[in-house]
Amino acid sequence: MPHTNFTTLCYIETEDSYLMLHRVKKEGDMNRDKWLGVGGHFEKGESPEECLLREVKEETGLTLLRWCFRGLVTFVSDRWPEEYMCLYTADRYEGTIGDCREGQLEWVKKDQIRELSLWEGDLIFFELLQNNQPFFSLKLCYKGERLTQAVLDGSSLELLDERDADGSVTGRARARFLMHRYGDLHGTSHVWIVRSNDKSGFDLLLQKRSEEKDAFPGCYDISSAGHIPAGDDYLESAVRELEEELGITVRPEELTFVGLHDETDIAEFYGKPFHNHEICRVYVYTRPIEADRLKLQKEEVESVMWIDYDECLSRIENHTLKNCLNVKELQMLKTWWTEGGRKFR
Repeated sequence: MPHTNFTTLCYIETEDSYLMLHRVKKEGDMNRDKWLGVGGHFEKGESPEECLLREVKEETGLTLLRWCFRGLVTFVSDRWPEEYMCLYTADRYEGTIGDCREGQLEWVKKDQIRELSLWEGDLIFFELLQNNQPFFSLKLCYKGERLTQAVLDGSSLELLDERDADGSVTGRARARFLMHRYGDLHGTSHVWIVRSNDKSGFDLLLQKRSEEKDAFPGCYDISSAGHIPAGDDYLESAVRELEEELGITVRPEELTFVGLHDETDIAEFYGKPFHNHEICRVYVYTRPIEADRLKLQKEEVESVMWIDYDECLSRIENHTLKNCLNVKELQMLKTWWTEGGRKFR
């Protein structure tokens, strides 16, 4: 049977800080140069709490007086044995902090934690701790140092690739909700379905977002759009989203690339901050479709409607269209149409 590690990890806290351990002293340390809480492996016959108290005393010199078991974290790696970690926080203790054989101990402000060198999955459970999440089970899978899967209480969290300004990936994958928490640049694909008309030149098919969406509920939006899951590419995502959201099956070559668009939205939904920064590849689909025969994904799309391009702009400007559209991206479409898109008429 494969070897499995059982460990504890504790974040001793004040109102605004955590006691963090910068792991810089131990040779061959899998956590070398990372910042963690304090803790370690179970000794034979120990309970989680006995391990917790012993490890904290050995690494910090402190005796815990009050602690709370916050969650169970399962680690799966291609480099190290599986690990089950009992995660604690503690806010009462006695004693004086001493030297640690594992690294340097330092109080770090909670709002500065993300600036440290951390395992990517640690940011997930830090957010859960900060939000006072009830006892949770979190599974984190890694390939090398890249987070490849995160499962919270049995449900997979969506992971997105962090991207540079040209749309290329940096190599780091992060949970989508954290991307929207911190404003990290990530990728989306936007597909506009258009048809020619005798007014402005063309109509746009807009989708109305479901009232259950976590951002911009009930707003009119791009025909089809979606975040690009970690490991996927723009065109693959565009084709998939058209099928899932509208029931339209297309071949990649049927989508016309219009350009890259950098977009930022800062808002608040359901009492939580929302900072979306995305680099979009914008596509156009011009083949005939019948809006009333589309198969809408009800969890995502409430309805669709055709609207003349100029009318759409006018209603955005006079605030008679509840929307989350970006005027600069609409202008990109107009330029595409003027410079040759109208050939699809």
